[in-house]
Amino acid sequence: MQPSNTKDPQYYHKVVDCQWGCPAHTNIPEYIRLIAQGQYTEAYLLNRESNVFPGILGRVCDRPCEPVCRRARVDVDHLRWEEPVAICRLKRVAGDLKDNFKDFLPPVPGKKNGKKIVCIGAGCASLTVANDLLPLGYEIDVFESLPKMGGLIRSNIPKFRLPPNIIDEEFDVIVERGINLHLNHPIESMKELLEEHYDAIFVGTGAPHGRDLDLPGRHDSDQIHIGIAWLESVAFEHIDQVGKRVIILGGGNTAMDCCRTSLRLGGKDVKVIYRGSRDRMKSSDWELEPALEENVELILNHTPEEYLVEDGQLVGVKFAHLQWSTDSDGRLSSEKIDEIIIPCDTVILAIGQENAFPWVERDIGLEFDQWEVPIVNPVTYESTIEGIFFGGDAAFGPKNIIEAVEHGHQAAISIHKYCNDQSLEERLTNGMNLISTKMGLHEWSYSNNFDTDERYEVPTVPMENRFKDINIEVELGFEPGQFQREVERCLNCDIQTDFTTDLCIECDACVDVCPVNCLMITNNDEESVLRSKIKTPAENPEQAIFVSSKLPQTGRVMIKDEDVCIHCGLCAERCPTAAWDMKKFELLIPYALDEENYPEDSNKVSGLK
Repeated sequence: MQPSNTKDPQYYHKVVDCQWGCPAHTNIPEYIRLIAQGQYTEAYLLNRESNVFPGILGRVCDRPCEPVCRRARVDVDHLRWEEPVAICRLKRVAGDLKDNFKDFLPPVPGKKNGKKIVCIGAGCASLTVANDLLPLGYEIDVFESLPKMGGLIRSNIPKFRLPPNIIDEEFDVIVERGINLHLNHPIESMKELLEEHYDAIFVGTGAPHGRDLDLPGRHDSDQIHIGIAWLESVAFEHIDQVGKRVIILGGGNTAMDCCRTSLRLGGKDVKVIYRGSRDRMKSSDWELEPALEENVELILNHTPEEYLVEDGQLVGVKFAHLQWSTDSDGRLSSEKIDEIIIPCDTVILAIGQENAFPWVERDIGLEFDQWEVPIVNPVTYESTIEGIFFGGDAAFGPKNIIEAVEHGHQAAISIHKYCNDQSLEERLTNGMNLISTKMGLHEWSYSNNFDTDERYEVPTVPMENRFKDINIEVELGFEPGQFQREVERCLNCDIQTDFTTDLCIECDACVDVCPVNCLMITNNDEESVLRSKIKTPAENPEQAIFVSSKLPQTGRVMIKDEDVCIHCGLCAERCPTAAWDMKKFELLIPYALDEENYPEDSNKVSGLK
C-alpha cells in the first residue's frame, strides 16, 4: 500500500468526522474548545465563518455532524458509547453567551464596486450570498414575498422551536450591513427581472409548495390542510385553533412540527400516521422524540384511502393497514391486510414539499428537469442561463438549512467570478494548517483525558407549562455546569497524530500504550491485509488507515486505524524520539472574499495560502 498523503488537506479533514459530515464544514472541535475556555464570542465568530447563523442552527439544524461523531462509536474497555457529543446544542451556547461581535466582521466598503446583485427570497441561502458579497462592495437587492425575513424557517418552523427574535437578530446583522430589503414584494416574472439589468441573479426561494393527496372526499371539506401552508398561516397568526381530533399524514420533520403545533392550538387527540415503518420515516430522532414525549400517537404501516365527510364536516379517514415485504432484488412491496376508520375533525398533509416556479417563464432558456427542478451546475450553482444562480431548496429540492448556507457560500464565489469575467470552474481548493500542541514532555495545549460521562440532556420547559402559549420555547439551552461537562466529552478529533518516519526506532512503545489498539508496525501489504493486522482490526472502509513510508531500520511501516483513535496523545507522550506528535489541524476554507484577495497570477487550484 502506498504511504498516506497527509499533505492533502482532505486526508485529515476526513478524520475530523463531525467537520467532514457538516455540509458547511464548520470547525466543530475548535469552537467546542473555545466554549470550554469561556471564549463564547470567539466560538460564535468561528461558527459564523461557515454556518453564518449559529443561533438559528444551534436550535434547528438537522445535525448531520452528530450521527458521525467519533464519540458514538469508539470502544474503550469493552464499553460502547452510543451518544455523540451534543454538537448542535453547544453551538447554541456560543450564540446565547456571546458579546458584541459586529466590529470583528469584515468591513463593508462605503464605495461600491459598480455591480448590482438581486436575491429572490430572504431565507438562509440568499442572506448567505449577501453576507459574503457585501464586503466586496456589491450592491444587493433582496426581494421577499412574505412580510418578514427568514423564508421557510420563519413560516414553517414553529416558534416553540425557533423564537422569531433569534431569526431577527441574526438576519438583521446582514441587513444592517447594507442590503436593500424589499418585503411583501413577490417576483412575478423572471423575464421582467432580466430586463432590470442586474449583473447577476440568485434564486433562493426554497421549496414552498406542499404536496396534496387527492383522495375521495378531498374537496368536500375545508378541514383538510397542506402542512407547510398551514404552518405558515399559524406563524403569521391567520390560524389560532385546530380541531380536537387531528390526523397528521406523513413521516418527516414537517409532520413533527404540525403535530406539536396542533397540541398547542387545542388538539387533544393528535395522531401521526405514516404508510411505512419507523426506519423509513424521514424525521430525525430528535424531532420525533419530543413529539412522542408530548403524547402524540404514532401509527405506522397505514395508508389513507378516503376522507370521510358528512354534510361538509370531516369525520374521519379510512386507512389500509399494510404489510411490507422485500423481494430478492431488495425491492419493497406492500399488501393490504386490513381496513380501519380513524375518527378526526382535522387532517394535515405533511407528505413532502416540492419546488414551484410559476414566475419563471419557460421560453427564456432556463431549463428544468422532469420534476420541475431547475438544472443547476452542482459546483458553480449556475443555471442554464449565464448569470442566474440557484441555491438552497430551490436548487436541488428540499434538504436542510445548513446545506442552504453552504449553497449560498458557493454561489457567492460563482457570482463574484461571473461579475469579474473569471472562470466559474477554477476555484481555490481547501488548504490547511498543522500546529504542534506540545507544551512539554508530557503536556499538551488541549484537554486529552478521556471523559466517561454520558451525554447531557438539554433542560426543557416542564410539560404542564408547554402548551400555555405557542411562543414558549421548549428547549432552555444548557446550564453552565452542564455544558462545561459536555464539552469535555469531545475527543478533539482535529488534534492529529502526526508521524515522522525518520525518527522512529521501532521500539513498539506507541503500540503498547495505545488504549484502543489502533497502531501496528508490520510489513507493508495490500490495504485489506494491513487492516486485518491491527490488533483491533480496521473494519470501517469509509475511514482511511494511515500508512507510513518505509521505517529506517527494517523497512516495515507504521499503520494506524484512523476510525477508532481517540486522539488521547499517549503515543506521542510515550515515544522516546518524538516520532509521534499531536498537531492541531485547521481546514482553510475559501470564500468569496478569499477569491478576491488571492493573487490573480497564482495557481488557483493549489489551495488557499
